[in-house]
Amino acid sequence: MDASAALSELVGISTQVVEAVISGTDGTIEASRTADESRARELAGVGADLLADASSIRPGAAVDRVHVDLGRGSVVAARDGERTIVVTTVAEPTAGLMAFDLRTALRRAGGEEA
Repeated sequence: MDASAALSELVGISTQVVEAVISGTDGTIEASRTADESRARELAGVGADLLADASSIRPGAAVDRVHVDLGRGSVVAARDGERTIVVTTVAEPTAGLMAFDLRTALRRAGGEEA
């Protein structure tokens, strides 16, 4: 399954996801469900920054997921070494389910079965 199909599947099963983007390690957008390309790049950049900042706070330990509550919604970023997925959500998403769904989408985007 490619990244676009993985995002379609994620959006189809998760009512908590509002926007989503999958990017490669170099920042290249592989797939997005956002208003436009500019928003996809912005969201991917936010996710990369969140993961980098979290890693700098916790040196020596790889940070592979960050969840930030923003009151009216959340931003959640996860990575698997080859790609990163970043989503915006409705208010108070189920954190464990969101983490599972994002990791599943990353595996599917990488060609693995769920």
